[in-house]
Formats: sequence, C-alpha cells, structure tokens
Amino acid sequence: MPFTQRVPPQMHYRLWDGSAPTQKDECGIPVANGAAVVPDVVLVPCVGFTGSGWRLGYGGGFFDRWLALHPHVTAVGVAWEVGRLSEAELAPQPHDLPLALIVTENGVARD
Repeated sequence: MPFTQRVPPQMHYRLWDGSAPTQKDECGIPVANGAAVVPDVVLVPCVGFTGSGWRLGYGGGFFDRWLALHPHVTAVGVAWEVGRLSEAELAPQPHDLPLALIVTENGVARD
C-alpha cells in the first residue's frame, strides 16, 4: 500500500497483509504497518486519461515523483471511462511518464 509524507513531499509503499489498516499517513490516508517495499506493479488513480497512457492525477505529484524514481515498475492506471480525454485536452508535462495501461469499467483503455 502507498503511504505519503508531506515534508518533504514523497510517497513510498509498505507491505500489506490484507487486514484493515489501523494507522493513517500525514495526508490522512489509511496505511499498512508492513516493511517498505518496491512493488513490481502499482495501481495509479486517474482523474482523467488519454488513450495513449497519459494521466491527470490529483495534483500532488506523489505518483509522478515515485514513478520517476522507479522506472522498472509497471504502472496501471485505474479510471472511469467518463474521464477519457483527447490528446488536445491533456498535454503531458515534462515530468510526466505514460502508464503501461489504463483500466476502466469498460476494460483496457489504450489506443
């Protein structure tokens, strides 16, 4: 499970045993108590996305920074189909990295 800290703004992952989290991180998100890990695959929330794998996140940059430090990790976006944007509507920033694929309620959403 991801856990975040505000200062400096960064995100890490902790091993999760499947039980209900009993703690919250500095951003108020429930977190696991396990050891720090680097997963092989991560699920990335998307507010918006394009068919070529670009995502619009929640604005904190936590996933962007973490993914830049772990380029070997497969990043799978999770989004609602209503969040699909055209390439003209979502221009990637220099720090953005495309996701391996994005999954919506309609299936895999790659062009």
